[in-house]
Amino acid sequence: MKLVLAPMEGLTDPLMREILTQVGDYDWCVTEFIRVTDSLLPDHIYYSYCPELKNHGCTASGTPVHVQFLGNNVEMLAANAVRAVELGAPVIDLNFGCPAKTVNRHRGGAVLLDETDTLYDIVKGVRDAVPAHIPVTAKMRLGYLDEAHTMDNALAIQEAGASWLTVHARTKADGYTPPAYWEKIAPLTEALHMPLIANGEIWTVADAQACQKQSLCDDLMIGRGAVTTPDLTQCIRQNTDEPL
Repeated sequence: MKLVLAPMEGLTDPLMREILTQVGDYDWCVTEFIRVTDSLLPDHIYYSYCPELKNHGCTASGTPVHVQFLGNNVEMLAANAVRAVELGAPVIDLNFGCPAKTVNRHRGGAVLLDETDTLYDIVKGVRDAVPAHIPVTAKMRLGYLDEAHTMDNALAIQEAGASWLTVHARTKADGYTPPAYWEKIAPLTEALHMPLIANGEIWTVADAQACQKQSLCDDLMIGRGAVTTPDLTQCIRQNTDEPL
């Protein structure tokens, strides 16, 4: 079982990652998304979002930090991914899940879930650009306004060469309103040969167990629950609801 600290814009900044990875037991964490438009970003932007690059891509407690990008320009996403790797990023993650209206309006994040071919092109472009030993991964929701393309999107991401996929078990239209539909991840888990990580509404040990059972995923990404219960990972690993 892998437990991952989710990227949350405006919340899991470098300081919060530092605190939570000192307290929690995470296999890795992911930066807030770095927005890419039509240029190669200067190095200070990477260091601002991910100062851990100066510590071999890890927090002070040794937890690897994956660098996440958001955008739709394949060439520039690929170029920025290459630079991030040169600076020490151990993994490149691609954001296809952000539900923010401003981001979606500029054709970034979850709105791309209505463009399966674009998802493929982005993942393939980044995968081809970075060294073969560097994993390229993605995070997506079940869909934008509906779930019409859920399976096609996941298959396209796999075919493009992603090493694994994290699925937030809601559409963009669902936002963050409970519940998360963990059971809707299960068909993807059964159909894909790459690993899947389930995400959404994991606040307690019982939630984690229910998510694993319904999604058929062993691995979990924890977001807001990690902030409200900093030792949640230890509780999950030890199968106890008691504070440690």
